Order: sequence, then C-alpha cells, then structure tokens
Amino acid sequence: MTKPEPKRLPLDQLKIDQSFVHDMLSNAHDASIARTIIALAENLGLHVIAEGVDTEEQRNFLSDSGCHAYQGYLFSRPLPLAGFEAFVKPD
Repeated sequence: MTKPEPKRLPLDQLKIDQSFVHDMLSNAHDASIARTIIALAENLGLHVIAEGVDTEEQRNFLSDSGCHAYQGYLFSRPLPLAGFEAFVKPD
C-alpha cells in the first residue's frame, strides 16, 4: 500500500490580524490567539507576520513568542512607492 501524499495548504504565510495585536498585552484571550497562530504556523511549516505592531512592547511579545516579521507604525507610516524606496535605500 502506498503512502498518501500529504495535503498542502495553498499558502506559505499566516498573518496575525491587528485586532489581536492591538490588545494582546492587556487581553489574555488576544495574547493566546496570537501565540496559537504562531504555533499553528510553526507546526505547518509556514511563516507568520503580525500586522499593526505599533510599540516596542508588542514587537518584544511577538518576538518572544516566535514571530519575527512585523508590519506597523513602529517602523513607518504607510508610504507611497517613492517614499518607500527612499526609506529602504541605503545611505
């Protein structure tokens, strides 16, 4: 009997919604959801990114929980393409 092919999700990244990130430091349920999404991503071999990271404390919590990719005002406000290119261009 041949072994069935493993099922694969048609994605390579999970995103933690900003609604959970916003209150995860003061709401145990939001913190648990963020950690669960990180654990799910790790178990499925997926990357995880958190959106709405606005403070160093949020970034530290996520980093300590295993999430190392972030979006949010901690890094920059939304920029037009030219502004983004200038932002990431090395001096």
